[in-house]
Amino acid sequence: MAILLVASSVHAAPAKTLTIYTYSAFSSTPELGPAIAKAFEQKYHCKVKLVGLDDGVSLLNRLRLEGKHSRADIVLGLDNNLISAAEKTGLFASNDINLSKLSVPGGWNNTSFIPYDYGYFAFVYNQQKLKNPPRSLKELVERKDIKIIYEDPRTSTPGLGLLLWIHKVYGDKASQAWQQLAQKTITVPKSWSDAYGMFLKGESDMVLSYTTSPAYHIMMEHTDTYQAADFKEGHYMQIEVAARLKNAPNPELAKDFLRFMLTPAFQERIPTGNWMYPVTRVKLPKAFNQLPVPAKALSYSPQEVAKNRQAWVRQWRSAVTQ
Repeated sequence: MAILLVASSVHAAPAKTLTIYTYSAFSSTPELGPAIAKAFEQKYHCKVKLVGLDDGVSLLNRLRLEGKHSRADIVLGLDNNLISAAEKTGLFASNDINLSKLSVPGGWNNTSFIPYDYGYFAFVYNQQKLKNPPRSLKELVERKDIKIIYEDPRTSTPGLGLLLWIHKVYGDKASQAWQQLAQKTITVPKSWSDAYGMFLKGESDMVLSYTTSPAYHIMMEHTDTYQAADFKEGHYMQIEVAARLKNAPNPELAKDFLRFMLTPAFQERIPTGNWMYPVTRVKLPKAFNQLPVPAKALSYSPQEVAKNRQAWVRQWRSAVTQ
């Protein structure tokens, strides 16, 4: 009887719930967040709660507000450009994750922020409507016959990526470039999901997305209508990361999730779920062979981004509202 009571007590124990803050495109895409959560739940006998927010910058803003009282165990969806700002909050823990299987351009040695995918920002267009796409960022800025949509750099990591891309190419002439872009900008939504949805409805000629975005249309819609413009200056690179909070309610389960991110069960879902490049050597779909690979990857260090981001955002706001 005593054995039965002990066994009953064990089985009655509620499963732990791992809470993950992420962006809405990750949490709401069935083949991505929900499928990964289910695989993790089955392996670690727990529950996973995905909390979807607008975009990556919004994640950091939310955590700043919640501070040490956040209920999140993991934040998934920050990127290499936000790492220094995230570190300054003091909210994130270091980890003893084995990074030897990582395959990220430029390498990786940060043990608090663990990469799970990467890609290159690009403007995507419908080649049936835009017959003569720009071949450079400068041509895009200077052309007067193109309407674009890009994301808000205050809330969105792609929007922040464009902010940095513009500064890489234009330097101290970035303000003039923003003023020229403003003349052809339809709107600046808060998130990638909103921007891409508007583009697909025909509200612009081009939208800020990724070089890998056309793979979705090739594989899921069997069309090469949508293409990523290949710019001769190079393309700004993004590495998306996840991190464990110091005050995570379930710290060991959170570590297990970070390790799980680098397994095939997670990584094999990246190319056809998040439509990005995986960070370990998993086989890519054939559709990726049709995508442009930037001749030059542009980037700033996290420290350079942290030093200049607020000033460059103010410069952008001033330029586009004139």
